[in-house]
Amino acid sequence: MDTTRAATPRNSRSDRLPAGVYLLGFCLFAMGSAEFLMAGVLPAVAGDLDVTLSSAGFLITAFALGVVIGGPPFAVLSLHWPRRTALVATQGVFAAGLAAGLLGDYRVMLVTRVISGIAYAGFFAVASVTAIGLVTPDRNARASGVVVSGLSVAMVAGGPAGTLLSHFTDWRGGFWAVVALTVAGIAGCLLGLPPADPRTDRTGGPSVARELATMRKPALWGIYGITILTTAAYMITFNYLAAMLADITALPEAWIPAILALFGIGAFAGLSIGGRVSDRRPHLALLTGASATVLLSVVMVAAIHRAWAVVPTVFLSGVAAFVLNPAVYGRVFAIAAEAPTLAGATTVSAFQLGISVTPVLAAASLSQGAALTSVCLIGAALAAAAVPLVLLDRARQARPAGRAAADAASATIRSAHGTATARVDPEGAQR
Repeated sequence: MDTTRAATPRNSRSDRLPAGVYLLGFCLFAMGSAEFLMAGVLPAVAGDLDVTLSSAGFLITAFALGVVIGGPPFAVLSLHWPRRTALVATQGVFAAGLAAGLLGDYRVMLVTRVISGIAYAGFFAVASVTAIGLVTPDRNARASGVVVSGLSVAMVAGGPAGTLLSHFTDWRGGFWAVVALTVAGIAGCLLGLPPADPRTDRTGGPSVARELATMRKPALWGIYGITILTTAAYMITFNYLAAMLADITALPEAWIPAILALFGIGAFAGLSIGGRVSDRRPHLALLTGASATVLLSVVMVAAIHRAWAVVPTVFLSGVAAFVLNPAVYGRVFAIAAEAPTLAGATTVSAFQLGISVTPVLAAASLSQGAALTSVCLIGAALAAAAVPLVLLDRARQARPAGRAAADAASATIRSAHGTATARVDPEGAQR
């Protein structure tokens, strides 16, 4: 009776997700704001720390490097920790690293940015797995989408608000606000998340061997390929959107942040749509998002010349880009259902790797004298390259289902044949 009552909330038909899922989204918003804030205050950081602008740019690279290479090893090391402990620890390391960097010189900040990146990736991965542990399996993608939406809110509001605060104080002001929000997230996790580990309900407890065995699945690496390609596809256009709006559209500088925010608003809408579609039809979301990114990236080349055309194009690009993310997580957790921690951490690394390669790809084009809008065409090509991988993953998913259906049909035929034989000659009496 107690077990039945305990299971009832998890099996409820209510459309509302548990509060813990939204709490994890808030925590990711707080930490993610630091990633988008650095770009906004980079000149002030360079001047205050007495380094060149290019040297200050390595602070962004250091954080990205920590995310890419640090997340998976941290996921393995923390595998036997309770989820809530891992979430609190990663936020604590992130906040401490951020604070130490603000109190130190350039070298200290460079090292602490790497450490904060590792902690950020660890939190992101554990938060995604915790979220799916709080809901029924048919809402995995939607729960993951809510968590990831914290990142889109950080892009829309957290980074710009932190930059604005830094202008009224000094460049450290925005980062101290991130530290305070992260501490609030720690308190929220301690008060709002269950101390018990939900993963034992589905996997029988963590296992390093099982996690590593899961990583050998080719289907999982196909999803990582889709993640890298599609993330790079929309981020390469977004990263150079402000420059295109200033140089080509010739918009007043005051309007540029508002149009950039439209991308984030579209991203939030895309996450909501993708989260609801992806639980049942993940490949529809993946194909729609990738195809729409191809189309809108090409349209952007022409639309960027007219303000009335670029506004809806930017918004729809945000929708198309972030429709993909819940579907990516949905497929990762479907493939790695028995060992999701390392797979989730590697997904975070794949997202960050997609972001990190965009400056290299853009530089390869722009250094050859190509127009600024060439980055949009690179984005279209990257998204188009992801489509065959999506189709391959859909075919892989269909094969086991087809085999299961054939086995079921064969069993039905055998059962029917056995019943007919029994009716005619139950004990060999008719012979």
